[in-house]
Amino acid sequence: MKISFPHMGNLAIALSAAIRVLGGEVVVPPYTNMRTLSLGTKYSPESICLPYKLVLGNYIEAIEAGAEAILMIDSPGTCRLGQYSDIARTTLTDLGYKVEFVNFDLYKGKLFEIYSGFKYVTGNGNPIDLINAVRVGILKIKIMDKFENLLHYCRAREIEIGTTDKRYKKALVLLDNALTIKECNEALEFGVKCLSGVEVDTKKQVLNVNITGEIYVVLDQFSNMEIEKELGRLGVHVHRQINLSDWVNGSIIPSVLRFNETHDEKAHRYAKEFIKRDIGGDAVESIGDAAIAASSDTDGLIHLLPFTCMPEIISQNILPNVRNEKDIPILSLVMDEYTGRAGFVTRLEAFVDLINRRKKTKQLLVI
Repeated sequence: MKISFPHMGNLAIALSAAIRVLGGEVVVPPYTNMRTLSLGTKYSPESICLPYKLVLGNYIEAIEAGAEAILMIDSPGTCRLGQYSDIARTTLTDLGYKVEFVNFDLYKGKLFEIYSGFKYVTGNGNPIDLINAVRVGILKIKIMDKFENLLHYCRAREIEIGTTDKRYKKALVLLDNALTIKECNEALEFGVKCLSGVEVDTKKQVLNVNITGEIYVVLDQFSNMEIEKELGRLGVHVHRQINLSDWVNGSIIPSVLRFNETHDEKAHRYAKEFIKRDIGGDAVESIGDAAIAASSDTDGLIHLLPFTCMPEIISQNILPNVRNEKDIPILSLVMDEYTGRAGFVTRLEAFVDLINRRKKTKQLLVI
């Protein structure tokens, strides 16, 4: 069957490769755009969060493109993500779409669900093939994180504006076409060489800003209005605290197979001073990331959250305590379908101006 799934950052590059390695046929929906948002908003409950609306729009566009089955996730925890699949399934059925719904129920067990789900949609139940597919997918995610780290470094320092983004897109195209470990490593070598060749001003004084918040809006450049690109234009070196590899380590790979402290574990450790229990979503991680930023040489932190996301609303109200006690500038930005770009950019520019003046004042005091 022709299988599809929603976007979340560049997840499609890794997930489509895993399915293709197993012999499946993939229909990748158009990258999230205004039509996606319009479709999702039209058929969603008004008060539900932005990520659900975009995911539903992805599903509809995938079905229109010929998808016969769509992947869904039932996730444990108190975030509404656990109800996405039930709500979307009901909506798509009511709209008359005849499509197979394939659930990855993470309540039942991660490895079992991954195996049974991929076996069902591809018809390939060979464990060796599945292991190889997962290896390729995870390797691609790690490579994309390396590309993005180079992208953020070069974008803030590039001599010719836009050069880094052009080279980054070329690197992603080659990585997207890779279907073996060897091809992935070749794409890694090409991408690193390509991005490292960007002409940069190594002596440029840049600001360092961490980005945290709800994982979907942090990773998705449409819903966050390309915030990383805007900050790079303002001479800011972005340090994204939540990456796809962090999500894989925390949500997919069982704890018995992890040998180092994950980002989630570190964030929870730092957040204990301000919150005592997990309240769902990425709320504790957002609070922990703010405390981590305060203990580093970071100049400020930006907190992204979807409108009506209850866990992040709670973290948004705790973050002023972190800001006051740890002396770290924090900007919270609430994203929904009504967010205007002009006002959004103005707030970013004001925040960058604030932390720039703050940094210069500190340097004068030291002198």
